[in-house]
Amino acid sequence: MSRDRDPITLDEIRSDIEDHLGESVKIRANRGRRRIVEREGTLENTYPDVFLVRLGEKQHNRSVSYTYADVLTSDVEVTVCNDEGSMKLEFSASS
Repeated sequence: MSRDRDPITLDEIRSDIEDHLGESVKIRANRGRRRIVEREGTLENTYPDVFLVRLGEKQHNRSVSYTYADVLTSDVEVTVCNDEGSMKLEFSASS
């Protein structure tokens, strides 16, 4: 979801991600040096500093964590996939 207002906080990102707990997500993470990792899984849980994504059987049913700061800086992109289609969660560090 795009926001055209005051700078977004990490708590707002966590709240938006919490709204999609249990839903399927696609994660695109920039790991530096032109290395992009794309994964699919289920948004499993949120914590004060990180959120967990349970990967599917192709990735041996394990969980990976990502920080809200990485989402804020666009190093990690989250796309929610549900019955209505897919929606990329978008956040901006400035107004």
